Amino acid sequence: MSIDAGTPTTLRFGPLTIAYDDRVLVPREWTTLQSHWAQELLASAPEGPVLELCSGVGHIGLLAVDGTDRLLVCVDQNPVACDFARQNARAAGREELVDVRNIALQSLAEDEAFPLIIADPPWVSSDDVHRFPEDPVLAIDGGSDGLALARACVTVIDGHLHERGAALVQLGSVEQARQLGSDLPPSLVLGEVREHADGVVALLTRPGSR
Repeated sequence: MSIDAGTPTTLRFGPLTIAYDDRVLVPREWTTLQSHWAQELLASAPEGPVLELCSGVGHIGLLAVDGTDRLLVCVDQNPVACDFARQNARAAGREELVDVRNIALQSLAEDEAFPLIIADPPWVSSDDVHRFPEDPVLAIDGGSDGLALARACVTVIDGHLHERGAALVQLGSVEQARQLGSDLPPSLVLGEVREHADGVVALLTRPGSR
């Protein structure tokens, strides 16, 4: 599927110009919180690429690695979102540093490890998606409790996070973060949760790594 099928528009996301259309989720300005936190973590993170799960049009990951020479790997199941992520990487001058993969979350190679993983899963419960008619259902439907895709991201994080790495997961509320934290495998721990009026970002690490 090509982005030519829609009517693209752009917005500013930090210093970046991000393209999208109505077939994908409109980038939310508040999510720069996740990007800026990622920048903080990258300052002392081990070497290696950054992984963004449920990356959409790539804006959060692109801002996270802006000003660095880190490779960014974007994973999303929506081919339209992936096309926009590639376009946005080119616009940011990072075409050679961004690997956009239109694959399922579980399709990463077993030996791939990342010092920083960003996850932006849908977190609206299936019963509530009707409240957001302007948003594509695929981009916001998080299952019966809003955490189905977040749990899938945790599985990927557990399998691919560097032993001294960190993961930032976007969710809808502190309550969701606590619920996700209670379901974590013993090889991951929930750390700080940063709040915004429109959502939260939760830090996951390996036990004793930070």
